[in-house]
Amino acid sequence: MSHTAHIPSHRKPRRSASKLAVRAGVAGGVLSTLAMAGTASASPSAEPVTETTLEMPVLDMDLASDVASAVTTAAENTRAAALEGELNAQEEDARTGAAAEAKEAKEEAQKKADAEKKLKDEADRQAAADRANRSTDRSSLTTASASNSGSGKATAPSRASSGSSTPATGSAAAIVNFARAQVGKAYVMGATGSSAYDCSGLVQAAYRQAGISLDRTSQSQSLAGTSVSLSNLQPGDILYWGSKGSAYHVAIYVGGGNFVGAQNPSTGIVERPMSYDRPTGAVRVL
Repeated sequence: MSHTAHIPSHRKPRRSASKLAVRAGVAGGVLSTLAMAGTASASPSAEPVTETTLEMPVLDMDLASDVASAVTTAAENTRAAALEGELNAQEEDARTGAAAEAKEAKEEAQKKADAEKKLKDEADRQAAADRANRSTDRSSLTTASASNSGSGKATAPSRASSGSSTPATGSAAAIVNFARAQVGKAYVMGATGSSAYDCSGLVQAAYRQAGISLDRTSQSQSLAGTSVSLSNLQPGDILYWGSKGSAYHVAIYVGGGNFVGAQNPSTGIVERPMSYDRPTGAVRVL
């Protein structure tokens, strides 16, 4: 054995042939690639590389304008809907108001018709009462005439209720003369002259000639002044028919047992004897 056999060897270990072959192949491939690249760049006949640029489509619409237009259209639609709702509400209110006015007008018309009917019924009732009184008076006169004819005596009409026959003077004369001047004129319910009167309208107008103001209705006129008996009447006294304070007819005593009154639509203003339609009572204002 060598005297250096125990000293380790300082030589590098030998590489395996397979590793060397691999490395040689890789190096050869790299060199081959470089050589080809150099040849391609040095060759004058090589075609240039063409770059391709992709063009993006261009939008030709104005998005901001379209958005603004859409917003405006939506706002207009909203306003139109609100306006339509308001118009519908106003139309409904108008229909409701018209219905209420129609109902009120109908009620007023009914009230007016009822009042006119009441006046007509009162006039008809008064006319019927006048006819009944005239029939009674005619029957009484016929009976009296037959009695007188049978006895052979002529009896003068009773003046027990005719009152004073003294001619009217002063204020009483003004009242009586005015009342007599209206004889022949028409009776119209509610009229106060000068071509037509109702009963209380005639009495009121006659007393106005003497400077005396009376209430308009027969009920109020029957309460005027002081009560007097039918046997102690004076020209100008107010005669009334019905209860005092609720009289339905009035007239003016003109003396001589007669009165002047606006009786009814069929007779108009007439002068009649007390027996024609005997009053219930009388009042004296003068």
